[in-house]
Amino acid sequence: MTARNGGPAPADDTADTVPGGAAQRNGPGSGTGTAKDAAPGTAPDDTVAAVVRQWQAVHPQLDTGPMEVIGRINRCAALLQQAEDAPLRRAGLSRPEFDLLGALRRTGHELTPGELARETFSSGAAVTKRLKQLTERGLVERRGDTRDRRVAHLRLTDAGRALVDGILPEQLAYETAVLSVLTPGGQAELAGQLGELLGRLEGRTGALRT
Repeated sequence: MTARNGGPAPADDTADTVPGGAAQRNGPGSGTGTAKDAAPGTAPDDTVAAVVRQWQAVHPQLDTGPMEVIGRINRCAALLQQAEDAPLRRAGLSRPEFDLLGALRRTGHELTPGELARETFSSGAAVTKRLKQLTERGLVERRGDTRDRRVAHLRLTDAGRALVDGILPEQLAYETAVLSVLTPGGQAELAGQLGELLGRLEGRTGALRT
């Protein structure tokens, strides 16, 4: 997804996206059924449902409810990114590299490496390595701080800006097509529920912290 350009598991590995689940390496739409095909009021019949049934047979005393939520989030994220990353691969970019370019584009101003690390949920060392590659490709340029030579200010070059602006519409078009199986109201409801969960996981409401 494009919000904050944060990403799930690597695009080339959708195995074990269900906690305790069997490896699944099929493309989008795989599994024994889809939510769109299921009749209203019936239990979902997807790859996660199959894994949950197996665990219930092994440990019938355990509540597998959380697995049905977390497993589906992980599985959806892996399958979505697998297709989303196709334009990145064609451009010779990795997902983390595009996250850096996207952060510089959407904020609209120069950022330091430390600020980029916070924006993309990355380590400082990882950001430094990616910035070196992007700078060598002419997509990012750095400006030294006049007051502190240890500080660098980074911004997109014209080529970097054009690359981001060319890739983003293709990603959004894919996401729109995927979400078209949900009504606008369903999309808004799902966005709200995921936002509440994410806020709690990020500690904004004082609950769980990662």
